[in-house]
Amino acid sequence: MIVIYFSGTGNTKYIAGLFSRRMGVECLSIEDDADFSALIAGYDTVVVCYPIYGSRVPLIMREFVSEHTAAFAGKKLAVFVTQATFSGDGARALCDLFPENHVDVIYAEHFYMPNNVCNFKLLRKNSDRNIRERLKRAEKRVDAVCRDIDAGIVKKKGFSALSRSLGKIQGGPWQGSSKNAFAEEGSMEYRAKHCVKVDGDCTVCYRCVNKCPQKAITVFFHDKPKWQYKGV
Repeated sequence: MIVIYFSGTGNTKYIAGLFSRRMGVECLSIEDDADFSALIAGYDTVVVCYPIYGSRVPLIMREFVSEHTAAFAGKKLAVFVTQATFSGDGARALCDLFPENHVDVIYAEHFYMPNNVCNFKLLRKNSDRNIRERLKRAEKRVDAVCRDIDAGIVKKKGFSALSRSLGKIQGGPWQGSSKNAFAEEGSMEYRAKHCVKVDGDCTVCYRCVNKCPQKAITVFFHDKPKWQYKGV
């Protein structure tokens, strides 16, 4: 078994790391420098972990799965997703990216974690106490999942007809069809890609341009950087 995850601010990394330590298995971020096709091909079971965005799989994880679809063929698959409030069929949505019967889903679970959306009024900041309580419940849930998997128990959170319907209500406006690796034009995810704003007095120091690991930031000149200066 191997655990592969994407984590934006640390919630999913926490769950992936906790599970991998409990099970004594390898754990890697999809942003790590690794031959993932070879790694996936070498294991019987792959655990995929990611945060839920609008009841949908994050774009970076959709792109990863699309790139490595062949390596997943015939694998047992467990899906763990993190959420702040509600995700419908967030774990099931990953399966839409694979051909029919391409993988064998043996487990799917949703974990409630502290809210990390800090600029949306409907989602309030969690208190320190609430954060501790959520982490404690998540740890207990991970322990239960480990026991289930060790015992060969199959559970699939988010795979019911109701979960799928609720996920479609939220996921359609966010991304469009969950079968697509891309964001449909006009969707919230599509618009988000084109409305990034930085609030502050830019001194054109180029620190952000040179430090961004995805070379995604530009200042003044907007061609994507071909190289980055790391300092002396």
